[in-house]
Amino acid sequence: MVRERAGAEPRMVRSEEDAKAVRTFVAARLERPLAADDAVQIALVNNPGLQALYAEVGIADSNLVQAGRVRNPRFTFSRLGSGDTLEIERRFVVDLVSLLAAPLFVKVERGRLEQAQLLAALEALKVAAEARKAFFDAVAAAEGERYFEQVVMAAEAGAELARRMAEAGNWSRLAQAREHAFYADATAQLARARHASFVARERLVRMLGLHDGAKLQLPVRLPDLPAAPRPLPAAESSALADRLDVRLARRGLDTTAEALDLTRSTRFVNVFEVAYQNKSEAGAPRQDGYEIEIEIPVFDWGDARIAKTEAIWRQAASRLAETTANARSEVRTSWHAYRTAYDLARHYRDEVVPLRKKIADETLLRYNGMLTGVFELLADARDQIGSVNASIAAQRDFWLADADLELALTGGSPSASTLLAPRADTGGSTSAAAH
Repeated sequence: MVRERAGAEPRMVRSEEDAKAVRTFVAARLERPLAADDAVQIALVNNPGLQALYAEVGIADSNLVQAGRVRNPRFTFSRLGSGDTLEIERRFVVDLVSLLAAPLFVKVERGRLEQAQLLAALEALKVAAEARKAFFDAVAAAEGERYFEQVVMAAEAGAELARRMAEAGNWSRLAQAREHAFYADATAQLARARHASFVARERLVRMLGLHDGAKLQLPVRLPDLPAAPRPLPAAESSALADRLDVRLARRGLDTTAEALDLTRSTRFVNVFEVAYQNKSEAGAPRQDGYEIEIEIPVFDWGDARIAKTEAIWRQAASRLAETTANARSEVRTSWHAYRTAYDLARHYRDEVVPLRKKIADETLLRYNGMLTGVFELLADARDQIGSVNASIAAQRDFWLADADLELALTGGSPSASTLLAPRADTGGSTSAAAH
């Protein structure tokens, strides 16, 4: 499920050999500048939180195997003596309820295994989406930091020129103060940009499950926009056919219904054991026979347990309806955000940035012809760099929206996590079978 939706292969680490193979794989990927697909692949095999969730599938599988095994028979031996009298009793007990109800237990646990698989796949897709978003955030933050360094260089040059011209009497103190204020603000913005770049890089390091980011190489710029945006998806059909959280909620409802059938089947008879026994006494022939133990529903008729399981089933049905409705809306909302981000990024790329560059070029020509001053030239250069920063932010927002849309179409809500449906207390032993 993850490979089809994320284009990358998850891997469960079960042994030291698996861990070594993962370390080798990650080291090989880190030898070159990272790409978005590389970040996704590394996160799917190296994120420790995701590995912990993969283990839940193994736990659910073990529960399924255990549910298919009948409880071991019990053997009881007693020896009583008094003087010359010796009495020996032997009992061999078989639990028939666990034998008769085993298919129902297996059916319930198989449903829970499917739930665990769906949940692991869903969380893997969320980790893949978050790793992809962290990658774009880190690249955009580093690119923005470099551009802010250019802003500071331009501001520093302007402030120094203003100081010298003021000393020569060709510039007012007010104009000089304005240039220095701009330089001071640009320096503060650069400090914020460096911190934002550091935070974004560390977030990517955490998503990839790395100890540090020393070997992490990022590309110098974000990927180009696609030639055309995605078409509007069929929101309802996509959400209901592909989203894993909808499948998980539906599987939770089915599992609860199976648990309700088990509860009804064991409502009256919760204990039913058959025993073969024999008894030997000194000087007397051996006695053979059998014993049957059955619970008599005198005080507890199981109606409270039935009502509880039915309430859990209704709760699961309501959650399925809620998840389905939310899925449809989230697909439409994510696509709208994606399309808006694409249009804005393309607008900056095709309109704003070229226009600012044209203004800066024209100002430079006028400066070379002594038709304008150096401060007008610096101001236009600062405006051009500012538009480039805005373009980087718009391009980053597009790729973040693209990751959210992909998750909304195939996995689940980009902002909410899906939990396993509540367990109906079917129990793991015969004594709890009617709960």
